[in-house]
Amino acid sequence: MINSLFIVNTSCDILLEKHYKSVIHRSICDYFFEIQKKVDNPEDVLPVIQTPHHYLINIYHNSLYLIAVTLNETPPLMVIEILHRIVQTFIEYFGECSDSTIKENLVIVFEILDEVLDNGFPLTMELNVLQDLIKPPNFLRSIRNQVTGETNHSEVLPTGQLSNVPWRRAGVKYTNNDVYFDVIEEIDAIIDKQGATVSAEIQGYINCCCKLSGMPDLTMNLMNPRILDDVSFHPCVRFKRWENERVLSFVPPDGNFRLLSYHIGSQSMVAIPVYVRHNIVMKNGSTGRLELTVGPKQSMGKMVCCFYVVYICLNASLKLTMLVC
Repeated sequence: MINSLFIVNTSCDILLEKHYKSVIHRSICDYFFEIQKKVDNPEDVLPVIQTPHHYLINIYHNSLYLIAVTLNETPPLMVIEILHRIVQTFIEYFGECSDSTIKENLVIVFEILDEVLDNGFPLTMELNVLQDLIKPPNFLRSIRNQVTGETNHSEVLPTGQLSNVPWRRAGVKYTNNDVYFDVIEEIDAIIDKQGATVSAEIQGYINCCCKLSGMPDLTMNLMNPRILDDVSFHPCVRFKRWENERVLSFVPPDGNFRLLSYHIGSQSMVAIPVYVRHNIVMKNGSTGRLELTVGPKQSMGKMVCCFYVVYICLNASLKLTMLVC
């Protein structure tokens, strides 16, 4: 599947190269650099680039490109998902995935890439299993490794590797048992001048932070699960029960993970819990004033939203001279 993996920055510097099969010379990245220099926005690089003998499949994150090189035609969405999983693993290990963290933790990065893929195929993608195999870096462990010559790589088989729930390691213990859920929704809406919603689409995520001892079995009931479309679950969710009862039943991994993502289309006509009022005043035909007021609707009951982020798309010919919030 994946023959080689390159991590490069926006300055066209190759930070890392990992070969899973035959060695592919780093000059293959020149095809990518040619296209990358032609775009104004680094995110506008084509995700799949065809060369005379290879395919370059890439993602962009935090001024870094992860480029997977394949010799044969491969499902690009699967490769892109693997690359996103690798980025998320780096974030969980190092706090962020950036140029500096890759350079500072190069040995651990290579150890992770060795375990995540085997001969170019996905092998160990679960974070809990990886953390059993490769201990996350910390100050005391790094000093001990320098003195003793040891590595972060464990010689013991992970406890969850052979169980029915490989995403959760055994023997987890906490003094206080807590579990937290964050519901994040991105609303793409068109609102008329009276404030009524013309159309709205919602992309939502439920993230979980689990700090429970033992092997907990959780059940979550949603108010109106029938309106959710294109639902994507973490492997811990029992899909059969969701199909029959629309109930989320799962044994959660330890730590942070995304429980599910979903989409709500415009045909569902879901009431948006925020109001938007706008006023446009033009002056002399060339300048004007746009006023936007955004706030929670009082009719929606008790609000549990922590904060709102508003994106305003303006025409490229407009020049924003002042913004007041």
